[in-house]
Amino acid sequence: MKAAKTETITVRIEPAVKAGLKAMAERERRSIANMIEVMIRDYCGREGVEIPETPVARAGNKQSR
Repeated sequence: MKAAKTETITVRIEPAVKAGLKAMAERERRSIANMIEVMIRDYCGREGVEIPETPVARAGNKQSR
């Protein structure tokens, strides 16, 4: 299975907001990019905006039935 492509975005935020984001990412042992994705998915979920899950290729990961 082919992994989904990603896209790049560029945003400007205040240094204090970036520091908070970095602190949260470190606390949860995530990259900043992954932390942003988690936060966006959480917010969209609370606001009723559906984000379809994208399939991710996982080598050797078979589900048993």
